[in-house]
Parts: sequence; C-alpha cells; structure tokens
Amino acid sequence: MLSKRGLCSRREAALWIVAGRVRVDGRMVCDPEHPTDAAHASIRIDGVAVAAASRVYLALNKPRGLVTTARDEQGRDTVYRCLDGTQFGWLAPVGRLDRASEGLLLFSNDPAWAAAIASPDTGPDKTYHVQIDRIPDATLLRRLETGVPDPDGGAPLRAKSVTLLRAGEKNAWLAVVLDEGRNRQIRRLLAAVDIGVLRLIRVAIGPLVLGELAKGAWRELTADEATALAPLSVSPSARPARGRP
Repeated sequence: MLSKRGLCSRREAALWIVAGRVRVDGRMVCDPEHPTDAAHASIRIDGVAVAAASRVYLALNKPRGLVTTARDEQGRDTVYRCLDGTQFGWLAPVGRLDRASEGLLLFSNDPAWAAAIASPDTGPDKTYHVQIDRIPDATLLRRLETGVPDPDGGAPLRAKSVTLLRAGEKNAWLAVVLDEGRNRQIRRLLAAVDIGVLRLIRVAIGPLVLGELAKGAWRELTADEATALAPLSVSPSARPARGRP
C-alpha cells in the first residue's frame, strides 16, 4: 500500500515496517504483509500521517555511462544524478536502459502506470536508433524481424520491425521497434548475427518521442501524454508539465 501510494519502493516500505516505524490505525505493524484497508486505514510513519503522493510522470534523456538504478554497488553514477535538486520524493525508473545505452527513460511514483507500460502484453512499442558496425542488406534486416535463436536457450530473439535509416562506408543506422522488453534484447539480437552495436538510443515509447530534450535533461509529461502511454492507469491528479532543460 505504501508503494502504491507513491511514497517509496516495496523494498523500502518493508524495511520501514520491520523497523517499527509504521502504525496503522494507531497500532504498530511490523509485518509487511499485514492486511490493510486501503480505502479507510490511517497510516503514520514516524508519527506523521501520510496520504497518497501526487502522481509524477517524467521523461529523461539518459546520457551514456549512467546506470539505471537507485544505488550502484560499484559506486558508478546512476540516472538519479540527472534528477539532483528535484523535490519529487520517491521516483522509480519505468523499465531500464543499460549503461551504454542512451535516450528516453521514464520515471514515476505510480506503480500501476509503470507496470502497464513495462508489461509485454499491454505496454507500448519502443523505438530505437542503433548505429551498427556494418552495412546490412535487405535479407539481414528481414532475418532480424523473423527471429534468430537465443544463445541462452530462451525464445527466439526478434524485433517487430527493422529499417535502414542511413548508411556510410563502414557503418549504418537502423530504426528498431520492439514490442517486448527482454534484457539487452537489441544487443543480443544483433550479436547473434555478428553485428556490433556502436550506439543505441531509445527515441520513442509508444506515441511519446524523445524530440529535442537535451542530453541529461528531464521534463514532466502532460496528463494527455501519460494517459496515452497507459490509458487505464493514470491518476487524475497528475501534475502539470514542466521540466529542466
């Protein structure tokens, strides 16, 4: 319930509860799985009454070299560096981009919205521009769409669509659209046909495009943009759009 109210992650909430910091209807509760009436329960953390946080929906242009996590055991910079100085409270990334990847990354304190976007069944397509180390022909592009065996033994790796954007003498840029979100899917797909990735930039999630958002900059989504990504999940209390260039 604490997570659904946008106050913290499930893991952090469990730590607060076990530590005895949370009271429900005046009683200390130390079991994170304790049944609680979501509509009527009075919840206090460290003696302070808490209500659901205002819903926040952000788009970030993730720079290369940042890890998509709140804390990194190796001490590497994370995507939260780009949100330094904001006063939004707890926010979680919606999906991931690996350290070497760039582009559109969403954040929110709305778990239902995030789950709808990340779901392979309900989530929108994701579009990437990928620079590769060779010039592909039409046969190779179609092979990436029909699928190649997964070296790890999973379902075949494939893209929904792959088109050639432009080509130079030694490398090319592809537009790759995915309708599922497997770990490092594009890199693994291309590696399976001996193609190296030079750059990988996510440029769109469903109808939401990265556009002219500067590297490392963020902006709040409008209510219409948030609703278009997950129509059944957006709280009507979404904040008005603003951002940091």
